[in-house]
Amino acid sequence: MKPNNLPREEPAVPKTGSSRLEKILPVVSWGVAGVMVLILIALLVWRPDLEMPSFLAGRTEAKSPDVPTQSAIAAQLPPFTPDLPINAIVRYIDPHTIIPTRPRETVEVYTVEAGDSLFAIGKSYNIEPESILWANYDVLRDNPEELSIGMKLKIPPTDGILYQWKEGDTVEAIAAKFKANVETLLAWPGNNLDMANPQIAKDTLVMIPGGSREFVSWIVPTIPRGRAGVSTNIPGACDTGEGGLIGGGAFLWPTPGSHVLSGNDYWSGHLGIDIAGTQGTPVYASDSGVVVYAGSIGGGYGVMVMIDHGNGWQTLYAHLSNFTVRCGSSVAQGGVIGHVGSTGNSTGAHLHFETRYLGGFVNPWSVVQ
Repeated sequence: MKPNNLPREEPAVPKTGSSRLEKILPVVSWGVAGVMVLILIALLVWRPDLEMPSFLAGRTEAKSPDVPTQSAIAAQLPPFTPDLPINAIVRYIDPHTIIPTRPRETVEVYTVEAGDSLFAIGKSYNIEPESILWANYDVLRDNPEELSIGMKLKIPPTDGILYQWKEGDTVEAIAAKFKANVETLLAWPGNNLDMANPQIAKDTLVMIPGGSREFVSWIVPTIPRGRAGVSTNIPGACDTGEGGLIGGGAFLWPTPGSHVLSGNDYWSGHLGIDIAGTQGTPVYASDSGVVVYAGSIGGGYGVMVMIDHGNGWQTLYAHLSNFTVRCGSSVAQGGVIGHVGSTGNSTGAHLHFETRYLGGFVNPWSVVQ
């Protein structure tokens, strides 16, 4: 039997629906909050002009300072005045480029103008003057002194022989004649040849790159002094007889002023130099000697004076406007023998000057002081 003074035990109370609600409410509240945040984010994306709610503003990072707008910056600049001068380097548009031009493959025709020379024309086309001389034998006869204003010249596309094909010619024979390579002739693009079966029609102009030949031009023969110098095949040659001044072997520049060329330099097709000079400029004897020719002569030289210096040397002065020495007379070094002109075949006033030794041509640049 249990004592009556012991405390009574309370019966267990079963769990009701309220306790379940207490567990669900936190989950629901967090879900509602998440939905509200998503709605807020969506509103900010679709309506960026809306301000962030104050309860979220405090949780964001501090805003960066306001950046001035372009209009605010422009307001601080000085007004634009286009009429003021610009202190700067002006660079104009240059239509030319540094891309090299392609090599020519065709023949061009050039009309000779006043002051032209084969040397200058060749330089302007970047080819040797010999190539132009060889290409125009029909008008120049291998003589650059035959050049005249208005003359039409064929300008080959490269250095070598521009040859007019004849009936019966063969590639091998023509290449051998002009000391050229057969393959080079066939491969030249401008010839348009089939390398396996080259067929070339009569009168076709064929370029022979690297080809060459001897010149056949007429030149003034060297006329020596003395009885042996009497040349019956050159009209106007002087009968000098015996005696006369002897040169010292040192040659002076035959015109006053600086040593300037006006056209052709010394090269294989032009065995002298063309010295610049205005009409009427005096021409001096480069060294002492005897006049063996004074007068007009063919070959494009015009009025010419030749002096034999008695020591194996001769000098020649051509295209003169006149001469002031007597045929067969002695002349001292530096004496006036005539004046610069443009007689004969000439494109402008200049002096054609030659130096010869024992009948052979010598470059005047190597002997004239």
